[in-house]
Amino acid sequence: MTDDIVAAVVRQWQAVNPDLDTEPMRLIGRINRCAALLQQAEDAPLRAAGLTRGEFDLLGAMRRNDRELTPGELARETFSSGAAVTKRLRTLQDGGLIDRRSDARDRRVAYLGLTDEGRALVDRLLPEQLAYERSVLSGLDERSREGLSGQLGELLIQLEGRLGGGRR
Repeated sequence: MTDDIVAAVVRQWQAVNPDLDTEPMRLIGRINRCAALLQQAEDAPLRAAGLTRGEFDLLGAMRRNDRELTPGELARETFSSGAAVTKRLRTLQDGGLIDRRSDARDRRVAYLGLTDEGRALVDRLLPEQLAYERSVLSGLDERSREGLSGQLGELLIQLEGRLGGGRR
């Protein structure tokens, strides 16, 4: 089996500084590299539908919550900045995929929901996106996928607790 890019980087660091403990780099480097490659692929079904992953995440959050959400709630649901959410919401609204409704008592508060077209798009795209993601993971057998998922879940819980990124 050939080494991945992270193994080569670790070897280079060890050659330059043999006393350096590069163990964390093996895991964090691989997680970061996998994330970068997955983002570069830009999710073929979403791209074909003219959506970015961030836009689809907003639509998905509205669909799975099945109620109107505020921009702040959407930012928390999708782990996105308020500015990024605002930009994406404008694009989705211009595309006729979401509706915006102002609160009757406080016009500064907006509620966002899917249009019929937005709901139909999510319902059509999600199975396609899941099939795409399944094909990306097809090189791993079921046991490996389950093990990796469980281990990453444990890491995520630890990181959320330490770094304050936890959900409700």
